[in-house]
Amino acid sequence: MDITKQIAIYGKSGHGKVLADIARLLGYTEIIWIDDDESKDAYSFLVYLEFYHTIPVVLGIGDNHIRQKVAQKLQKNHISLATLIHPKAIISPSAEIGKGSVIMANVVVNADSVIGQGVILNTSSVVEHDNVIDDFVHISPNAALGGNVCVETLSHVGIGASVIQGRCIGPNSVIGAGAVVIENIPANVTAVGTPARILH
Repeated sequence: MDITKQIAIYGKSGHGKVLADIARLLGYTEIIWIDDDESKDAYSFLVYLEFYHTIPVVLGIGDNHIRQKVAQKLQKNHISLATLIHPKAIISPSAEIGKGSVIMANVVVNADSVIGQGVILNTSSVVEHDNVIDDFVHISPNAALGGNVCVETLSHVGIGASVIQGRCIGPNSVIGAGAVVIENIPANVTAVGTPARILH
């Protein structure tokens, strides 16, 4: 007898579409869409709570701050956060992956790295050994982090950016696309260029 495997995706967006593809690859046969935008063909959160609250939710929201707020709302209502890992991602057995994180195709996470909650590791990004990626961080496609890098809460590493080994990016900071980080980056800044420099 076939058993329906269900998952809910909060955020009917481009990012949500990618997660839906991953979910299908992982054998989910029914996707429940949730969105706060009434113009989208999706259930409201209240409808989800009333009829579907036993179905785990994956966060289909690219914006770090909004993703954090939605996760907090789900946790407050005792909703299970789902984690999705693309079957073509390479994850070290010694790595730790937090609840609600999503890992796209061709991502590499190497030994003893720790990935927090609600993190996005986007397509073909590389997280080398002993990294610490805090909650609600977004590592964009083709970004590469050397060994012993830390990326603190709510930060965003842009497409194709590189961070050399042993460097830290402070909370709520943005590293521009293609930037090369060779020094620590403080909190609440945007850094761009090669080498990366803080915008004033």
